This record gives sequence, C-alpha cells and structure tokens, in this order.
Amino acid sequence: MRLSTEPDRDDARGLAVLRAALDAGVTLLDTADAYCLDDSERGHNERLIAHAVAGRDVRVVTKGGLTRPGGAWVPDGKARHLVAAARASRERLGVDALDLYLLHAIDPRTALATSVRALARIRDDGVARAIGLSNITLHQLEAAEQLARMDAVQVELSPWKLDAVRGGLVAACASRGIQLLAHRPLGGPAGVKRAAKDPVLRAIAERLAATPCDVVLAWLRALSPVIVPLPGATRVETAQSAGRALILDDEALAQLRARFLAIGDTSRSTATRAGEIVLVTGMPGAGKSTLAEDFVAKGYLRLNRDERGGSLLDLARELDAVLAGGADRVVLDNTYGTRASRAPVIELAHRHGLAIRCVVLATALEDAQGNAAARVLAQHGRLLEPAELRNGTIGPGAQFRFRRSYEPPRTDEGFTTVEEVAFTPHPRTGSRPALLVELDDAVWVGRPRTVDKVRLHASAAPALAAWHAAGHVLAATSWQPGVPREQFATLVARLEELLGLTLVTACCTHAPGPPVCWCRKPLPGLALALAREHDLALDRMLCVGRGAADKGFARRARIRYHDLATGWPIPDQLGL
Repeated sequence: MRLSTEPDRDDARGLAVLRAALDAGVTLLDTADAYCLDDSERGHNERLIAHAVAGRDVRVVTKGGLTRPGGAWVPDGKARHLVAAARASRERLGVDALDLYLLHAIDPRTALATSVRALARIRDDGVARAIGLSNITLHQLEAAEQLARMDAVQVELSPWKLDAVRGGLVAACASRGIQLLAHRPLGGPAGVKRAAKDPVLRAIAERLAATPCDVVLAWLRALSPVIVPLPGATRVETAQSAGRALILDDEALAQLRARFLAIGDTSRSTATRAGEIVLVTGMPGAGKSTLAEDFVAKGYLRLNRDERGGSLLDLARELDAVLAGGADRVVLDNTYGTRASRAPVIELAHRHGLAIRCVVLATALEDAQGNAAARVLAQHGRLLEPAELRNGTIGPGAQFRFRRSYEPPRTDEGFTTVEEVAFTPHPRTGSRPALLVELDDAVWVGRPRTVDKVRLHASAAPALAAWHAAGHVLAATSWQPGVPREQFATLVARLEELLGLTLVTACCTHAPGPPVCWCRKPLPGLALALAREHDLALDRMLCVGRGAADKGFARRARIRYHDLATGWPIPDQLGL
C-alpha cells in the first residue's frame, strides 16, 4: 500500500521492492484499486504490480469498494461500483481473470447482501476466480456465506491485535476452508519497533538466528494453516526478509502463546464450583451501570474499566486474580460488543469452574442516546462541547461505532446462558407543562442571523399565545451553526418583542456533518437541558416541529410530537 499512498513515493524504488520480494520467494501480492494518492490516479498500485510481475507466476489479490475523493477513504459497496471496479482492476493487472477479488470495506450505507451479491456476480461472470471480504467479523462472514461461498477474508492480525483469533474468525475460516489474509501482521511501523524491544521475541529470534519480525510472521502462520501474513514492505531489505519461511519449534510456540494469547495465570484451574460471572453487554448509554448496581446490591463484586482504568485485557487479568482469591460472584458491565472482547472473560469463567451468564441490554439506539445525553447533564450540569466529550464521557460517535461493530452474544461462544433485558426508562422529573417549538422556519422565517432579519410566521404568534394562556411554558430550540450564543440571545430578545411573550430557549451552534455533540437534532440534548434548567415535565410536554429531525428529536427525548404540516395544535385538545 505505502508504495503508492506515501507522498514521497518513488515508482523506481517501488518496483525494486516488489522485485526483491519476488526474488526472495514471495508468491502472493496484496493490492487494491484505492492504493493511490486520490481518485485521479486510481489503480496506481495495481499498475505498479502489473509491471513488476510480468512473466512471473505470482498470485495477486486486489480489492474494491473504497474511493479516494481528495485523498480521503470513502466506502462504496454498491453493486454497480463493485462490478465496474473489478473489471477496471482486471484491465490494469492485464489478466484474463483476477486471482482473488475482495470487498475492501463494508459500506454502512449499502446492505452487505448487496455487496456480496455483486461479488458473486463478479465470480460467476469470470472477472475473478475467487472472492472474499475484508475487515469483517465472524457474524458478517456468516451472513455473507448465506448468500455466496467466500474464498478468503482479510483482517488485521498481529500479536497485538488478536481479535480474529479470540473472536473465532480464524477457527471458522479453518473449518470452512477459507483463506485468511492477515494485514498489518507486524502492527505497522510502531509494531516493528515494539517487536524489536519485546524480550520474548528477542530471545526466540536470537536462539533461532532470526529477527523478531521473522518470529512474528512465523508464529502467525503457525496459528492456523489458513493464515497468510501480509507484511507491508517498503524497503528492499524488508522485502527480502518477507520471503523467509522460518519454522518455530514447540518451545518457541509455547513461549509465544504464553506471551500473547494467555489470559491471567494459566496454572490456575478450579473444579466446578457454585457462583457465576455475569457479563452485562450493551451499547454506551444502554443502562448497564444501573443494572450492574442491582447485582452489587445482591452481593456481586463489580469490575468496570471506566472505574479501574486500563484495557479490557487488564480487567480480565484482574478478574483472574479476584477469582483465584475466592470471589465467586462477579459482574462486569463494559460494552463487550464483540466476540473477541468477551472471549477472555468466558475463558476465565471456564478455567475457574464458574457459570458465565450474559445479560444483553436490548436498548434501541434512540433510547441509548437519550440516556447518554441525560447522563452528561446529570454529571456536568450542562451539555458538553465536542472537545469535552472524552475521558469516560459518552459522545454520539461511540454509540455509532458500537452499532457498526456489534456481534450479538450467542451460547456458542461459551456462555452458560444468554438473556435479554428490556430497556427501563429513568424516572421523569419536572413539574411544569410546556410547549417545545422549533424556531427555524416554524416560528421565525428561515434561520435569521441578525436582528433585522427576525420575521414571524403569521400563524405562530396566536398559537403560542394560546398555549401560554393555557398555562404552558413556551420553550424553543434552534440550530445556529457558528453563531455565538450572545448573538443568538439578541435574536431571541427581538423575537420575544415581536411576540409579546417570554420564551426559554436553547440552541446548537455546531457545524453540520457526523454528530459530535448532544445538542444537534435529532439528538435530544436541548430538550433534556431545557427540562432540567426550567423544571419542565417531559411527560407533559409537546414538541412541535417539521420533518424527520424534529420527530426523531422528540422520540429520543421521549416526549409527544406534533408536525406543523397539519397546522398548529390546540392546547385543550391534547390533554396536556
């Protein structure tokens, strides 16, 4: 990849690296049409490889499904794009059929089934002899194989990234005869330095007259016969070493397993005993902490990474220690969204002879978003700015990342039982009934930025006056990207002057794009913040707006919604 994506690349040097690898015995090269600087030179790496392999018997793997607009990496898994991209890759590589064609990355905007069917068509039409998927989970592989046989998968796999092993993907590939291509097998440039300093790798390398990187590549190959490591050489010297087929002896294999795969003290083993480990899983904001507190009240010891720090593997080692010390009822309530993240806990439960129960919080994304925004307000007394949403404070992105990578727990992972718990809303507070209106293009015209631009919609004033007369607080929201809050306050003052009414207001000032705050609709932060600040009763509140964002906003805040497409609501008709 880096022979084509680095700004200081040199094609002559790149060809020398490729030819050095081939001369050293490398028989498989991995590339992609997106290995280039941007879309204007799509296929640069494929053309470079085609030049290097001319006249040689080499298997070339290429990938499609990523675009490079302006140098960014943007997925496109649509069928039309994949079919055209595969044909273009075949032309650039100068072959009758591609050896292996992979979907480079799953496109969250395109159903996986659509991309898989396109891959099957590419194979059926003879454009590629074999097909597969990159950067996937076991669940996604299983879903794909319901539609078409996969010949290969490509995922990150190194001594410091063993999710494919712990999550069962390697075992599944081995049982199905699917080749597993391991990218970043050395962990990138930082991983190479890490390997050079690792005492176990260094000792084995010295004993076998090899390098630590040689040992890493040999160990990955030894984990399963289906694994093919893909070291990304950029220098002639490293390309030559990639062809070395080091064989590790039993002593080295045992040392490496203990160093990288073992969890806790493997000498600890207990016969089956009473007690259990409860692993609570769910997306951030699903209510795991509340459920864990119920277990603590029943005498369970709680282990949580947010409270204790470190990684999930560190937490698993702590679990091993407390179980060895006699604890027999423990609850863990981190997200545990993947099979790989859950595997160490399951392994330790089995080793210590305890039942392992998984409790899944079946919380919809919208409810979890409402919970998370409410938690921010409870912890900080206000909605935080995007730069403040870190250090254990949940931001919207964490929930979307969880949903993309989530693998539903199953008993075949080793759980004794898996049970779902329905979402339990937090109790409502607040006493004052309210009408919550969207100002933009509902009360004032458009989205004014200056006082002289504040103009009322004709129907807004009498409707608001009626709700005010009925005893409801008038609350309002607006989206004002880039506008200082002091400037927004002057706009509201002018609006109140025109209405002859007082409003309590809140606005989001953040830019469009992926959600980075809790205050931009449809996220519910503004509703919850207004309710908290002004003692508003959410169960006696009506949200009035236009379109999907306002409707989703009300759904997440769990308040009633009325769309202005049907006109302004009348207070006494709604029983609020």
